Amino acid sequence: MLSDASAYLSVFKTSTRERWDPWTPLALAGLSAIGVAFIYSAQFSTPLSNWINQLVWLAAGAAVYLVVSLVDYRFWLSVWHWFYLACLLLLILVLLPGVGQERFGAQRWLDLGILAVQPSEPAKAGVLFATASLLVGARLGSIRQSLGTLGKLALAAGGPMLLILLQPDLKSAIVLPPMVFSMLYVSRLSTRFFAGALGAFTILVAVVSWDMGRYMNFMDANKLSFQKDRGRYEAVSWVPLKDYQRNRIVSFIAPEKIDPMGIGWNQRQSLISVGSGGLTGKGWTEGTQAQLGYLPRAVAHNDFIFSVIAEEKGFLGSLTVLGLFGIVLFNGIRIAGLARDRFGTLLAVGVTVLFAVHVFVNIAMTIGLVPITGIPLPFISYGGSFVLSCCLLQGLVQSVYRFRKDFT
Repeated sequence: MLSDASAYLSVFKTSTRERWDPWTPLALAGLSAIGVAFIYSAQFSTPLSNWINQLVWLAAGAAVYLVVSLVDYRFWLSVWHWFYLACLLLLILVLLPGVGQERFGAQRWLDLGILAVQPSEPAKAGVLFATASLLVGARLGSIRQSLGTLGKLALAAGGPMLLILLQPDLKSAIVLPPMVFSMLYVSRLSTRFFAGALGAFTILVAVVSWDMGRYMNFMDANKLSFQKDRGRYEAVSWVPLKDYQRNRIVSFIAPEKIDPMGIGWNQRQSLISVGSGGLTGKGWTEGTQAQLGYLPRAVAHNDFIFSVIAEEKGFLGSLTVLGLFGIVLFNGIRIAGLARDRFGTLLAVGVTVLFAVHVFVNIAMTIGLVPITGIPLPFISYGGSFVLSCCLLQGLVQSVYRFRKDFT
């Protein structure tokens, strides 16, 4: 196995122009520039300078992207076990008292001195490698024939998901199942499995809906105040949700229960931002929602950065962002079709679906189509670990393209 890894690492070949796909890197560079510009704008009226930190992370991310894209993607097929185990170790360490750093009631960060790392980000790549590696050698057919592989996948993906949920970090956990299911789909697993999965998802939604009904009755019966009384219902409910997560759902489905203004504050301000942008927007650094603090400064530069873009650059600016993401996602599917082996196809599909979930949920959250989850927007939202994770994953897709003609 180590000899295989050495062979793949030796493939740092001099690249001809045809070896590189230019469209995704150009789109990613455009998204990154937009991100830096609007992180600056979101904090224009404050002394904060997170846009400088974002530039540093993007420079480091560009180096990660370049290195990963230069290495034959089949290298990861030889060493995925070690990468996956390292991700599990980090996820366990962050949960240990005195080791993981707690912020806003969640223990999601490891403090390394010069930076704080969020282990859930490399865990996405760990689950990707594990899923693709297990599927590449599997013979899938009927559910009975596939039980062994499905059992291994359940453990490989379920372990990190459980550890992420324990932090708790629901937003990072919910992006993993679509990625895994998309890779199972292109592996031609029996359609009965997906029908069963859809049934299980329906049951899950029904259970959460039932729990939410009980929660709202509990609030009414005990005259709970959203602002003052927290952590009471979660102590008596067997559904593993935190009360703040329930409050986000309630603010979406029945806002009058929680907020006298009729909607959650962040989402209300986000809708005002998006709606007030018009066709061309108010102008860069001229948006009133973020500048005056109505769109909270704690989230304007990360989870709700799209709202700032929509207010200041309007519909046309929003369409530009969507167009750049469209190039990235379309190109990912195209590269998956060009891959010369199953492993390359699975990697490209998994990364593309993961990004598609991030983009859809983040933008849908800012315009009120889904409850607030805190999922960031790739290459635009502020965040070091997230930027590096995105660059690593897109570097893999570039590697699949570069080595599509080197199949042996």
